[in-house]
Amino acid sequence: MKIKAFYTRYSYNVQIALEAIVANRVKSLLTALGIIFGVAAVISMLAIGNGAEQEILEQIKMVGVNNIIVTPVLKTDQANSGDAKGGSQETNQMTGAKQKFSKGLTLLDATSMQEIIPTVQAVCPIITFNYMAFLHDVTGAVKLDGTDNTYFSLFDIRLESGTLFHPSHLDEGYPVCIIGYNVKNVFFNQEPAVGKYIKCGQIWLKVIGVIEKRNFVGTGAGTASISGTDNSIIIPVKTMLLRYRNRALIRGDEVKLVAAARDNSSNKTEDINQLDKIIVRVKDTKDLTSTAKVVGKMLTRKHNGIKDFEVSIPELLLKQQQKTKNIFNIVLGAIAGISLIVGGIGIMNIMLASVMERIREIGTRQAIGASRKDIIFQFLSESTLISLAGGLLGIILGIILSKVIQTVFGIKTIISILSIFISFSVSVFIGITFGYLPAKKAAEKDPVESLRQ
Repeated sequence: MKIKAFYTRYSYNVQIALEAIVANRVKSLLTALGIIFGVAAVISMLAIGNGAEQEILEQIKMVGVNNIIVTPVLKTDQANSGDAKGGSQETNQMTGAKQKFSKGLTLLDATSMQEIIPTVQAVCPIITFNYMAFLHDVTGAVKLDGTDNTYFSLFDIRLESGTLFHPSHLDEGYPVCIIGYNVKNVFFNQEPAVGKYIKCGQIWLKVIGVIEKRNFVGTGAGTASISGTDNSIIIPVKTMLLRYRNRALIRGDEVKLVAAARDNSSNKTEDINQLDKIIVRVKDTKDLTSTAKVVGKMLTRKHNGIKDFEVSIPELLLKQQQKTKNIFNIVLGAIAGISLIVGGIGIMNIMLASVMERIREIGTRQAIGASRKDIIFQFLSESTLISLAGGLLGIILGIILSKVIQTVFGIKTIISILSIFISFSVSVFIGITFGYLPAKKAAEKDPVESLRQ
């Protein structure tokens, strides 16, 4: 009986609170706006943060955990930095300084790393050019990559069909290729591509494999030297050097062009680097930094003391980027959280005003037997219900905002159950916390004084 009486008494207080909210719909909605937008902001901001973190993890997986990337630095960049420091090649020539020469990044550099450095597990050379591909009446721009089979294991690239390069393909420079998913769809439509031929530049290449579609994320990819494969045609590195272009071999017409450029004081110089990139896989993660230093010293010695290359560790760059984004997300979450607190203060202000407006109602309830606990529970129920409704509406708005941000701005968002639970719980807690003061003030009113008003 006591439990039933308790339930009846407090359910009646909740019913009165509901009636007050319904009777003042507009005021209740305005009161809940702070909670609604606060919850929506928290959910959408955390969704952006989760999406950014997922992108970073995908990029780390694509670039490889234990990889070091060596890229060439063009002479124009070196000349500009030399000018900034007050020295140039012309000045050196005038003073009689001996000019050093470097062949740039070569296939021999990649081979030496594999043979000399004990902590290196695998080395992958990469040459990249942009070409036009042709087949029947279909034409399209593609990225032509010259590399070897190590490329596929380093970047976790799997084939949809076909096989990787045979050792004879790599050693003798056969005109064979492995094509990306988009290249296959454009040039071969629904028919099998393996065994067919595609013309890239002036060379007909036999397709021996097709790469499966990859969900490549481009954000931050330039910094980490990550590239997609969907629009690529991959050939053996020696095929690229023998049948397409070897920048280390300078032709007579190129010599004339370089000489003319120098006569015209042009900053443009011919890229003599045989390779565009060397990927170095280290056996153990703890050896990444030390191996990168050894690679730098070895290349500096082989290049006659000229630092015409750059050694970077993509995983460290990506983790630093992830750390920066995490800090940014914490700041965004804190700002969104402040809006929840502001919403709670709004509830408290409206409820205090409501207490002053409903003094006669409070006095009447007390006169007919309502205790202070009943009055506190009534007004506390009112503020809590407003917070609950605001929290639910905020969840819906937050989910919609997250989808809009992803669709309109192309920013990946991932909504987590945890963010919804946290934001909703905080909204309810704020409703109870900021609603207690007005409820307590209402309960402390003297019934006689209240009825006089």
